[in-house]
Amino acid sequence: MSDFSMEQLEEKIQKSENLLKEDLATVRAGRANAALVDKVMVDYYGSPTPLKSLANISVPEPRTLLITPFDPKSIAEIEKGINIANIGINPINDGKVVRLQIPQVTEERRKELTKTVKKMGEETKVAVRNLRRDANDKVKKLEKAGDYTEDDVKDTLKEIQELTDKSIKEIDEIVEAKEKEIMEV
Repeated sequence: MSDFSMEQLEEKIQKSENLLKEDLATVRAGRANAALVDKVMVDYYGSPTPLKSLANISVPEPRTLLITPFDPKSIAEIEKGINIANIGINPINDGKVVRLQIPQVTEERRKELTKTVKKMGEETKVAVRNLRRDANDKVKKLEKAGDYTEDDVKDTLKEIQELTDKSIKEIDEIVEAKEKEIMEV
């Protein structure tokens, strides 16, 4: 009957929110977080491999990330992968594990980071609003095609708007939580 479904819209909105959470996890707030090395790839026997599938990543102290390779021979490659990923932290290799000491973040840098976080949140909101616009257009086309009645359209548009509002609120909460984390000393 139609190429529009609320389930698809909800799924796309959820993907946008999840992407924001993933992106925010890589924003360094002066605290050790395993997500910091999520995107690090290591050249393991000639093939690029995600770091998290080559090593155990733990946080023994608030500002220390401990990377324990499953294969001790891969430690030099892991160190190289971290340097190539350019996450702004120099790895310390003691032959058995790789340590990442997270430096204290200055007040000025914290403010820059909160601006970045706000921008990421705004971009996600724009993406959600674009999804809303596309969904609204599809519903209006269905009305023109005679698949939806005027009441169906009104109800569906209202439902789409409620879903959008809920998502915008959720995005604001995600961003606010990250800003709070960044501003904590």
